[in-house]
Amino acid sequence: MTDRGLTYADAGVDRERHYRLVERIAAHAARTLGRPGTLTGIGGFGGLFAPDLTKYPDPVLVSGTDGVGTKLKLAFLTGRHDTVGIDLVAMSVNDILCQGAEPLFFLDYIGTGRKDPAVLEQVVKGIADGCLEAGCALIGGETAELPSLYAPGEYDLAGFAVGIVNRDRLITGGRVAPGDRLVALASSGLHSNGYSLARRVLLKVDGGAFALDERPPELGGQTVAEAMLTPTRIYARTVLALLQRFDVRGIANITGGGLHENIPRMLPAGCRAVLHRSTWEVPPIFRLIQRLGPVEQAEMEATFNLGIGMVLAVPADQAEAVAAAARELGETAWVVGEVVADSAAGGGAAAGPDALDGGGAPGGYGVSRVEVRP
Repeated sequence: MTDRGLTYADAGVDRERHYRLVERIAAHAARTLGRPGTLTGIGGFGGLFAPDLTKYPDPVLVSGTDGVGTKLKLAFLTGRHDTVGIDLVAMSVNDILCQGAEPLFFLDYIGTGRKDPAVLEQVVKGIADGCLEAGCALIGGETAELPSLYAPGEYDLAGFAVGIVNRDRLITGGRVAPGDRLVALASSGLHSNGYSLARRVLLKVDGGAFALDERPPELGGQTVAEAMLTPTRIYARTVLALLQRFDVRGIANITGGGLHENIPRMLPAGCRAVLHRSTWEVPPIFRLIQRLGPVEQAEMEATFNLGIGMVLAVPADQAEAVAAAARELGETAWVVGEVVADSAAGGGAAAGPDALDGGGAPGGYGVSRVEVRP
């Protein structure tokens, strides 16, 4: 306490530290402001964006919000904070892509017990890197210093993305039909889902097998920490390019809930998906988790992406061309399955032993209608 009485800093909130942080992060946000339509940078009470409506005469705004989850624990343990911001952008941007939306702008929220400018600058650098990769502008955010709410050295993140699509190009999954093929875009690894289980299996600090700096042979020379901090892949440029060339009828972002929860979100009533395990490459980190857990196959499919970051439903006669075009755009891509009639809805082939019965409306959650065959 000063001679002038109790101050906000005495209570744990330091305004001067906040001002220094704003100075450090402003340059990173500024890197994203070349996105057409951006009217203001950070610092105002609201971010301003003017979309080009000549491109979208009947516009629909699509919004998404998400966090990074317990992957943040890896950042705290390793002191590496420059990748989780990329994850933050990816988690929301990849979601709005599923409706066919072009990302426009992004907002972030950071809550922490004590603002550490050096750490939070790394976080915002990652957010700006993710925005540049996604083609959107970082036009605002909030960094809240909340003493006693967070443990020392920890923080939490939330992100908010807004995109735009013309109404006649909106993807709802309603046109997906039996006979369509499923094209998968490879994930970069765990992405940002299933970390409570992954940490429990892999990290000694959480009761698992390895120290952070160990290099299991299965990881090809990477440390456990490096593999687990690999940022979520952002698919914006690839998906937007494919939408211009092909009849993409449904898109599923494989996030929390793995294959079984997310693919049905793009399927209309009367349809289910059949995937063939032999058609795509499962990254070694998933094999390692499954072996060491041990974790049953059905649990792996319902928790992790298993190497599939996104799934696109397309007409059968376009599937190979879509996969080839994705590869030309820098993705690893495979045709991994097909859409079939759902026997639970009154038609089609009977579900195999790996299938979970049930329904679920397009865009909603329900019991999985995904069968994964060998």
